[in-house]
Amino acid sequence: MLSGVKAGLVSADVLRREQQELRRHERNHKRLEEESRHSETVFRDKSGRKRDLAQERLEQRQKAEAKSERDEQYAKWGKGLAQGRQQQQNVEDAIKEMQKPLARYIDDQDLDRMLREQEREGDPMADFIKKRKAKENKEKKEKPRYNGPAPPLNRFNIWPGHRWDGVDRSNGFEQQRFARIANKKAVQELAYKWSVEDM
Repeated sequence: MLSGVKAGLVSADVLRREQQELRRHERNHKRLEEESRHSETVFRDKSGRKRDLAQERLEQRQKAEAKSERDEQYAKWGKGLAQGRQQQQNVEDAIKEMQKPLARYIDDQDLDRMLREQEREGDPMADFIKKRKAKENKEKKEKPRYNGPAPPLNRFNIWPGHRWDGVDRSNGFEQQRFARIANKKAVQELAYKWSVEDM
């Protein structure tokens, strides 16, 4: 039978022995049952190593937070940075205007500045002011300069343009010229020292 006892007609001794065996077997199992009741489940991966579920949950939470931050950043970028700044500026301007009194008088500086900055169609001085502002901005703006490793010298001391990639594509004429000048100077110095050696 499934329980381990013999089936059919059995004597009382055999039946008593089987029951004692069953009780002993149950006692052994009860001890194991008590031990295993309070133990934690051990989870393992495919290779058989123990898994730390608390650590995995923490990592998943951190990944989810990072993903939500990245999604939020992309959503912010998707709306447009300039438009977001403009909207923030509009909100700040509205708050600033709400804090002012309702009645505005002729000596209100903000109102005066706002009215002066408005461009009206057919204004004869608007073109003049635009040209003057453009000229001022142009004078302030300087041309871009090359900023990289030191360029090779040339005889005119001309600095390379700001788009130069740093590759010397010359045929070596400038270096040969500088070498000839240095050699000539050294020979002249040697000749002078030789001529005044007897003195």
